[in-house]
Amino acid sequence: MGTDIHAPLGQDRKARPGPSGPSRFSAGNVVFAVAIAGLLGLSGWTATAPSGLRTGPLAVPAEEASSRTPAGDRTGQKTAEAKDGVRRANGLSGARVDETLTDNGSVVRKYSPGTRDGTGPLLIEANRIGQDSRTAAFPNEDLLEVTSDGKIPVIGLDGTRPMDQYARPWSGARGTRIAIVVGGLGLSQTGTQRAIRELPGEVTLAFAASGNSLPRWMQEARREGHEILLQMPLEPFDYPQNDPGPYTLRTDLGDAQNLAELHRAMAKITNYTGIVTFMGGRFLSDADALEPVIRDIASRGLLFLDDASTAQSLSGTLAGAIEAPHAFADLQLDANLSQEAVLKKLDELERIARRNGTAIGIASAFDESVDAIRKWCEEAASRGIEIVGVASLAAVPAKQ
Repeated sequence: MGTDIHAPLGQDRKARPGPSGPSRFSAGNVVFAVAIAGLLGLSGWTATAPSGLRTGPLAVPAEEASSRTPAGDRTGQKTAEAKDGVRRANGLSGARVDETLTDNGSVVRKYSPGTRDGTGPLLIEANRIGQDSRTAAFPNEDLLEVTSDGKIPVIGLDGTRPMDQYARPWSGARGTRIAIVVGGLGLSQTGTQRAIRELPGEVTLAFAASGNSLPRWMQEARREGHEILLQMPLEPFDYPQNDPGPYTLRTDLGDAQNLAELHRAMAKITNYTGIVTFMGGRFLSDADALEPVIRDIASRGLLFLDDASTAQSLSGTLAGAIEAPHAFADLQLDANLSQEAVLKKLDELERIARRNGTAIGIASAFDESVDAIRKWCEEAASRGIEIVGVASLAAVPAKQ
């Protein structure tokens, strides 16, 4: 019996002529050669098949093919126009679409970033009103102008105003709405901390321009959900006997000096929706002094809140003339400093809101005021009242 495993069993294999060793034409080699020939044949058939994706050297974007391939020329790359009629571009509008038409009528699409050319319909994302709570403690750098005094508010290049960016979101329901502003924060560390932590987030907090550690307190207040204002001191009738403090705007300073003081105060803090007055009987009744200030505040996308400390104020008239966002407080809540007196004023504020639809009350960060406001707010929702940030109640008044 020989050593050839392919020989029939039980039969001796006869010797072959020629050199000794394995045959170069064994069955394994034959099978391998047949497989190679088959693969080459299949590749050749695929390359010459009449129905492939490519009839030219490279696929060409649809918008380029019309200029590179003459109409009716089927020797070059064939393309298909978009079927949905919507131009695709980069950014919010989607991707650029390259379409290739195969010989059997199918369309193969390739999506890739493209460059806008300014034509065709685009998808636009609406601006969000109010800052995301996760980033509320950080300013939007696009809404800040770098000056020699520091960073002060400015309207963004896309038209976003600080009063919109930093506003506290509200439900949008047209029910009874009340804004409560608690001022004087930053003057006392314990009082400031207590107001931020104990008052509900719906209450608006006003920081005194002359306060201490304002960036720190601003961040804590924003993390707790509060909308904030900058409290600006204005000249009272009995100045200088009654001095509101540093940065006070005065009728005898002139426009340039008053705006310089305003900007220095603005740079003390960020993330506020507007300016609220502190005192200011004489200044608010002087149109020549007040008008440039309100105009500058409005040009920076901020609201102007009059604290109603003087009946002679011209802020409403001037705001209407220049179409500045403006609000006017309805009540001073803690002229009588006791918890019972503040609760009575809050009830009065509620009656005003039910009659007019909205109302604004102002208080200072005294312990009695904070305790009364916290208690009253806990019960307000059960009576169908929504506590909102003051920015939601500020509007551009009609011209007088």
